Amino acid sequence: MIEEMRLRDLGVIAEAILPIGPGFTAITGETGAGKTMVVTGLGLLLGQRADSGAVRAGATQASVAGVWLVPPTGRVADTVDEAGGELEPLDDERSELYVSRTLTAEGRSRASVGGRAAPAGVLAELAEALVVVHGQSDQLRLKSTAAQRDALDRFGGKPVAQAQDRYRRLFDSWRERDAALRDLVDNRDRRQAEAADLREALALIEAADPQPNEDSELNERAERLANAEELRLAASLAHSALSSDEGGPDIAALAAEARRAVERTADATLLTIAEGIADLGYRAADLAAQLSSYLADLDEAGPHELAAVEERRAVLATLIRAHGSLDAALELWNTGSLRLAELEDDGERVDRLTAERDAIRVELDEAADALTSVRVKAAERLGAAVTAELHALAMPDARLEVAVTPGAESTHGRDDVAILLAPHPGAEPRSVSRGASGGELSRVMLAIEVVISATDPVPTFVFDEVDAGIGGAAAIEVGRRLAQLAQTSQVIAVTHLAQVAAFANNHLSVVKSNDGQVTASSVRTLAGAEREAEMARLLSGLTDSDAALVHARELLALRED
Repeated sequence: MIEEMRLRDLGVIAEAILPIGPGFTAITGETGAGKTMVVTGLGLLLGQRADSGAVRAGATQASVAGVWLVPPTGRVADTVDEAGGELEPLDDERSELYVSRTLTAEGRSRASVGGRAAPAGVLAELAEALVVVHGQSDQLRLKSTAAQRDALDRFGGKPVAQAQDRYRRLFDSWRERDAALRDLVDNRDRRQAEAADLREALALIEAADPQPNEDSELNERAERLANAEELRLAASLAHSALSSDEGGPDIAALAAEARRAVERTADATLLTIAEGIADLGYRAADLAAQLSSYLADLDEAGPHELAAVEERRAVLATLIRAHGSLDAALELWNTGSLRLAELEDDGERVDRLTAERDAIRVELDEAADALTSVRVKAAERLGAAVTAELHALAMPDARLEVAVTPGAESTHGRDDVAILLAPHPGAEPRSVSRGASGGELSRVMLAIEVVISATDPVPTFVFDEVDAGIGGAAAIEVGRRLAQLAQTSQVIAVTHLAQVAAFANNHLSVVKSNDGQVTASSVRTLAGAEREAEMARLLSGLTDSDAALVHARELLALRED
């Protein structure tokens, strides 16, 4: 339930606070005063698309803030938590949720949920659990077959939801296997060609038997062999300097002589240096041994080895050209066998997928029949209940039927759902998409919501001129039904009819003022004489007409009956 809403610089509304609260809130005002801006502001809080044209002329941005009373646990609480926001606890059953939205004149929009910035999508997700909005566009939406099916499914409650859930799971499973099967059959030639290419590629890799980093190692070996004489000379000179086989001066001999010289003394510092000199000798001997091994390796290598290395490099180059790199060839070797087995298993996969698809089809047919069955039963009850409501809404001869007929298979089932209205005795029921006037469509929509609310309650209903196209006794009954709906849900209705506003327990008026340059509006809570005057204005256009005031008091008395 929305407890309060604040608007700033939205349309013609400069600043307004709307105390809404429980029950039935009616919002009235003169034409052009900005009543629709209240619904627009609520729409912004519910994640609807932001239109920079809604920013009041001369203002840089518009803002809307709302306080909702929500359960401390459940879907709404989980959504807020996932968005990083927080609820303000009131008691064990209620928490406050603060939501806001700002819209700049340049078209940028920002939203916050529970004190944290959030995308508008989070607001839309919250809206699904918090409110149902009905306006003129929603009446038009009721003309669509999808909306009529959704209305029936909402009324059907848990039996329809369970049947639809089972059908949808089976339908998705069947569609997945059918798509895989069609891909196998339709692309059989392509897959066979892929298998042949993969088989040839794996055979070449197997024949080459490449090793990780082998190409880099071969490149280094080839470079060494190609420069063997130059490398041998450099290594020989280095070896002679470190350790001469001919007894000449070398690092090892000089280091040994230096060590002996300092060891003859008793100086502690020189003895420490002697240890370092000894390490130098050992290191020189080790390096000399490495150089000897390197020279021996060069001596053993010859032109024949260089030719063998170049031949191996050519083999690997073929793989690298084919696959982009040696690592890619090795990766294909590691994974290609599984892919080849999958491609070569096409025949068995076709048989297996066909069997699975056909088995699921049997279950899917059963699930579709079960879904149709529960929809037909719900349709009979919905038609009877809405017909009774229409009688109470000053359509005493109307009859509403909900027809469930075979339709195209989709994720929603195999049923076409049509809401049919016979407004007069002897009239053939016709789809509301073709045969209902604006006033009739308004009452059908309201009757459906009143009936559905018994099985699928919604915390808040918002009606934007649900009374369009009606008046007199019909308008009184619309007001009475909105009050009835408000016994289980919060109801907010923008209306231009006194007969509807009379049944509200909370009456807000959007008041327009004009200083000759700028038109601005505010919102006032009406009670007592002020409410009677507004009701008189709605009835006659005059706030001080004695006859209109008497009529207004008569209407207000109806709510007490």
